[in-house]
Amino acid sequence: MAKGALRKKTGTGILGVLHRVTISPCPGSVVFARSGFVAKIATRFSKRTSGVNMRRWTGIEQQVFTPFSGKVDFPGLKSLIRSHVIVTFSLCSGIGFDSMANVAQLASDALTAGNGILRLSPTWVPRSFLQPGRRLKLHPDDYYALGMNRGGIDERWFASTTEAANENRNHDEGLSYCVHNGQRFLLRDVVAELKGEVIGDHIWKAFGKWPVYSKFFDNMGPIPHHMHQNAEQAAKVGQEGKPESYYFPPQMNQIGNNFPYTFMGLEPGTSKQDVIDCLDRWNKGENGLLDLSKAYRLKPGTGWLIPPCVLHAPGSFVTYEPQWGSDVFAMYQNLVEGRVVPRSLLTRDFPVEFHNNNEYLVDALDWDKNVDPNFKASNYLEPIVSEQGPGWIDKWIVYGKVDGRQLFTAKELTLQPGAKCTIRDGGAYGLITVQGYGRIGRMTLQSPSMIRFGAMTEDEVFVTAKAAASGIEFENTGTEPLVSLRYFGPDAQPAAPAIGSFRK
Repeated sequence: MAKGALRKKTGTGILGVLHRVTISPCPGSVVFARSGFVAKIATRFSKRTSGVNMRRWTGIEQQVFTPFSGKVDFPGLKSLIRSHVIVTFSLCSGIGFDSMANVAQLASDALTAGNGILRLSPTWVPRSFLQPGRRLKLHPDDYYALGMNRGGIDERWFASTTEAANENRNHDEGLSYCVHNGQRFLLRDVVAELKGEVIGDHIWKAFGKWPVYSKFFDNMGPIPHHMHQNAEQAAKVGQEGKPESYYFPPQMNQIGNNFPYTFMGLEPGTSKQDVIDCLDRWNKGENGLLDLSKAYRLKPGTGWLIPPCVLHAPGSFVTYEPQWGSDVFAMYQNLVEGRVVPRSLLTRDFPVEFHNNNEYLVDALDWDKNVDPNFKASNYLEPIVSEQGPGWIDKWIVYGKVDGRQLFTAKELTLQPGAKCTIRDGGAYGLITVQGYGRIGRMTLQSPSMIRFGAMTEDEVFVTAKAAASGIEFENTGTEPLVSLRYFGPDAQPAAPAIGSFRK
């Protein structure tokens, strides 16, 4: 294999590393020791291939070009630390790096092959202020694959066109990738190119994007008592509001971890001054906010609908969470299980001029909903059968409206071994398989036992609005139940039940 080499010495200290570049024809590799060469090498290869996505190269650069030690293993990437940093990228086709070839054509080819269904790769998201619960099927060695400074991976996002609002984030963090014939391309780019053909004309015309997403979040203990801003509040900092919902899949919750209870809202009779006093005590030890709230015991196979501006401190269940496409939040609790919550996580999504105004921060809460004496009746969900047939059943798991508007819904489909059914839905959806083996249309569905960071799976897809309306055939070809969760966008399911309908 013909090779060329470039060597250069610079400076001292951390920048005083040996730069080495090796370029070879495809299949080939690029080996280098500093991020300064990334753009040049990528540009050189872009002249010889169908195009290299410069943004993807930048993303990889952000992932690995910080001081670190040990061995990092990604598909097509191996890193070995000795006296200086050496990183090898494989550029042959099929590795899975982005190509900037025509996204519309790639997407059209994928949709034709999948008959309206796109295969998605896993999207992992870390949180620096939380401890992973280690039930996402990620390999034990990979929970800190993005670096200890980024925190552990405790979330997997599904069919997401929403960026994760983390500090020091990678450029594509939170964004789902489609995969077809070895090519990877963003679902967000597919939506931008094909518009209503993918997500439905009513959603495209109303929002100009796929405005929702879902995720698993999985923590060892509880999350701080926090709220998500409404649309008006979030707009003041250039963001969108965030209502959300919860469902606790039994398949993911064989163990409840440290605290399977969730504090929600505030006790009736609580005053705003009580909460202001808690914020005033931010730097004086535990601020006592949970003394003003109530914890609800979590039960597998149930859920909740949480409007914006309502305080909640999710417990340690793995949670499937359909929600609006935003990552705004405000943490009102300053200490959780001995871990300090920085005040910046309270103020970050409010206008800077109000960061030290505790009265303003408390006024941002929806007071009536927080102190609702019938909080559980107003927000609690249990599954409701949508339809069923021989060997299969489809249930509503997320339903109801937020301030009079259906923003998202979700269903759980279960097929017994050998069962087959055709399901028609009112809109596009993202789907994740949580148990079993089978197929959706022409594609395999398989819930993996363990996933390496960066590895491809066969458990997640996106179904277009047209395909969903025409009907999708599911079949269980395995020996255990095939169970999948799928979520929908705004106004996609006009027949969805109302909150409290499970009691009828």
